Amino acid sequence: MTFRTIDWTENKIRLIDQTALPGHSLYLNIETVEDLAEAICSLRVRGAPAIGIAAALGVALAANNHTDEPAEAFISSIRDAMDVLGRTRPTAVNLFWALNRMEQVLNQAAHLSPGEIRERLLQEALDILNEDRLICHQLGVHGAELIPDAANILTHCNAGALATSEYGTALAVIYEAVSQGKEIKVYADETRPLLQGARLTSWELNANGISVTVLCDSAAAFLMQRGEVDCVIVGADRIAANGDVANKVGTYMLSVLAEKHEIPFYVVAPVSSFDLSISSGSEIPIEQRDRSEVAAFMGRITVPEAVPVYNPAFDVTPNHLVTAIVTEKGVLTPPFELSIRKVLLEGGILSDA
Repeated sequence: MTFRTIDWTENKIRLIDQTALPGHSLYLNIETVEDLAEAICSLRVRGAPAIGIAAALGVALAANNHTDEPAEAFISSIRDAMDVLGRTRPTAVNLFWALNRMEQVLNQAAHLSPGEIRERLLQEALDILNEDRLICHQLGVHGAELIPDAANILTHCNAGALATSEYGTALAVIYEAVSQGKEIKVYADETRPLLQGARLTSWELNANGISVTVLCDSAAAFLMQRGEVDCVIVGADRIAANGDVANKVGTYMLSVLAEKHEIPFYVVAPVSSFDLSISSGSEIPIEQRDRSEVAAFMGRITVPEAVPVYNPAFDVTPNHLVTAIVTEKGVLTPPFELSIRKVLLEGGILSDA
């Protein structure tokens, strides 16, 4: 990778400001939980795995900033920070998965001194960061097995290194396929209204020497009709127990089009994206974002002020439209309710009890 999305340096969180891309490569040094919460809400850092990493580092940041407080106040400050971070983005399950891991460490270390708690929380956050790097590479290896040589791949939003600690989820498959010598051409949906495909995916792939072409979201059907797409690869922000997938709005539309044109539709996500407390996608909370994202473009009003806007950040793709789910544990195929449970049991993540 030619850049690093998020890291911990000099007791601060360093992250690339994705709202400045592609025009400027601007790095931010985050020193407070409040600044981190703003960065998550404003999409300066985005992508389910990256949000989880940011939240974990945010807890470590809170511990670092409050170590001088008495023990009870210190722990209370950390819990307050977890509450602030937990309210930033409701759909991405990795956020809550990471916060739960940090809370377990806090609970287990509560009898220790603030300094010792701080060190344990920082180590857990760094473990989450480093585990994600390994997972992303494993996702790429498993997913690349599904990709033929000379493949034209359509993707949506950004599920690359900018959405993770390194390499990506959906784009990890592309990076790995290219590293194996396969000739790959990528089509990136622009991904309205915030243009993550146009601004981020195209910037990232181009920076790493991979052929990429941007198209309007509404052109995807025509591209498929012309036989220019061999498979669709997307990431996921949350996957229900039955394999229904929440991802950036517009993903469901692509899955319907892929089925119509008999094109494989692959979802690539770490097992931390599975939420077995939710039986189907109908239970996944969908974030509604600000009207201004749709009602204005490049500083110009594009929707009359009296007209309301519907702006969900995500949609849900039903499991029957998903060809396979690629995880770091391997490739899952239907019936997903069984294959998801099997991989979690084998990985020790789920118990028979």
